[in-house]
Amino acid sequence: MIGILRHPHIPASHPLADEIGRWLTERDCVVWHGSVWDSADVKAHIANLSLLIVLGGDGSILRGARIAAPSDVPVFSVNLGKVGFLSEASPDDWQRRLTAYLHDEHWLESRLMLQGQINRHNTEIEVLGALNEVVIGRGRQARLITTDLYINDDYVTTYTCDGLIIATPTGSTAYSLAAGGPILPPRLENFLINPVAPHLSLNRAIILPGDAVVRVVLSMDHEASLTVDGQEAVSLADGDNITIIKAPFQAHFVRAGDDSYFYRRLMGNLGLDGKRSFRSDL
Repeated sequence: MIGILRHPHIPASHPLADEIGRWLTERDCVVWHGSVWDSADVKAHIANLSLLIVLGGDGSILRGARIAAPSDVPVFSVNLGKVGFLSEASPDDWQRRLTAYLHDEHWLESRLMLQGQINRHNTEIEVLGALNEVVIGRGRQARLITTDLYINDDYVTTYTCDGLIIATPTGSTAYSLAAGGPILPPRLENFLINPVAPHLSLNRAIILPGDAVVRVVLSMDHEASLTVDGQEAVSLADGDNITIIKAPFQAHFVRAGDDSYFYRRLMGNLGLDGKRSFRSDL
């Protein structure tokens, strides 16, 4: 069975989902339709799917991949958003790329994910998975947070900053990149720690091996939060311990093109592929 997730607030996703569903049915595929925002419904069906097709932008793909990864279900994405870092197809070429999948002329790109565990007073209160990043940041007040960083139980440093980003290679081109972090190729088994606006603290990103255990101890007297992929948020309290490790599962994306696509797409999305004209007098 193949699942198709439409975006409830992107009008173009509804007729496209119907079109793809009919096309697959004509090729003897069993199709299930759902909404990318109805996580409970998707989780109830995901174990029965051989492929999850997500229609939307990168945010929709992140949602779909987080649900699909624990069940080892690959994701095929059609970009209906603005950037499309994670997408495989556009509304104009999905037939060609889905045909490659049906004919087994594709490859799977596996990407590292993170698992964040929040402990309060020696009690686990939340476990979350992330494909892009885990961000420990301030709440509604514009006040700094203080975090003690431990790697493999060794104290490393204390950050006083607006936030602390723990990002995967996939997330290295997202919030971390905007905060001055390095770009990691998506299939690396590494992740990174990058502070946001550090004050009198280490102001460089740290790249870690995939088997590293990161622990962050929070110290503050005001609101703070932990956010996963910019979508799921949990309120934090003074003294909370957040442990972040490589997740026991990975996200899998269906790719029909060659495996050097990442750099071409990255440079194109950043406007650095030489195809834009720049005024030399600026």
